[in-house]
Amino acid sequence: MNLTDYGFLPQMYSTDAEGTYARVIAVHKGHYSLFTEYGECSAKLKAGVYFNNCTEEFPTTGDFVEIQYNTKGESLIIKTLKRKSKFARNDSSGHGIAYAKTIKDQTVAANFDFVFIMQSLNHDMNRKRLERYLALSWQSGALPVVVLTKTDLIEDYSATLALVKQVAIGVDVHAISAKTGYGLEGLADYLKKGKTVVFLGSSGVGKSSLVNALAGKVVMSVQEIRENDSKGRHTTTHRQLVRLESGVMVIDTPGMRELGMWNVSEGLDESFSDVKSFLGRCKFSDCRHENEPGCIIRMEIENGGIALERWESYLTLKKEAAFVDDKAAYLREKDHQHVTMKVWERQKKKDARNNNRH
Repeated sequence: MNLTDYGFLPQMYSTDAEGTYARVIAVHKGHYSLFTEYGECSAKLKAGVYFNNCTEEFPTTGDFVEIQYNTKGESLIIKTLKRKSKFARNDSSGHGIAYAKTIKDQTVAANFDFVFIMQSLNHDMNRKRLERYLALSWQSGALPVVVLTKTDLIEDYSATLALVKQVAIGVDVHAISAKTGYGLEGLADYLKKGKTVVFLGSSGVGKSSLVNALAGKVVMSVQEIRENDSKGRHTTTHRQLVRLESGVMVIDTPGMRELGMWNVSEGLDESFSDVKSFLGRCKFSDCRHENEPGCIIRMEIENGGIALERWESYLTLKKEAAFVDDKAAYLREKDHQHVTMKVWERQKKKDARNNNRH
């Protein structure tokens, strides 16, 4: 087996390369597991490149990298090759974002062809979380696919399936059971030799179980979900790439219940295409879609053309993404509002004192 079997393409070679090439198959704290032309090896980042000069993006699972191979110990990663796709979120979750001193993107996986957004049909199904996954997945540069797991636990999931299809516009939706094998044949179009698929979803949704089902054997450990709330434990503790005998590569990721938005301008347009199609059609170009006459958005909401919860979700994600894009501007506005409120409070107290004198 060589690096080509792990997706490396001839055009990735560079004439001025200082070392050899590898693909990141797992990320640990400060260390990386790589597959190279010599087999698997352990590596660390070259400090002068990644920490002192900060000239390279930190590699993640799925990345192709250039390394100085060491036959007697850890190799050194000296370059991160250009990515064709990446899934990134900000390193602060949705609720803690306003309190973060800095906001950085966390790249979860790279160089994949499809994103399997996985939610279980029993208790994990969450529309708002699905909308976040879809926006970030469209932005990644790969094709999102929604995979609803654990059909064996639900007698009738038709209503849930219909809801998901309304949210996942332009995205294939598959209902499967890794336990019984139901629906797995529907995933065949994505599972081609040489393709890489990243699995995303909360803990206990069945990512590792699906990897095992596709492999036809146990390649990843699986833990049972808690009976009281059907929430899973973190079976996968780090991001890792597994190559199946079929030649398909799967990137399994730890469960992510909350997703902080990153730069998702294109992703929002794709995942909210139903909302986007009505924007810019109002009577006034500066319409705020509140109470203005001739507002197409309000009209469509009243007539059922746009679901109110979809509009609210779009505004929430757009606002959060805008905050991430320019936190400084957000904080300036927040400080201005704070000062304005303090001035208003002082004036109110002053007026109250004056009234009491009279």
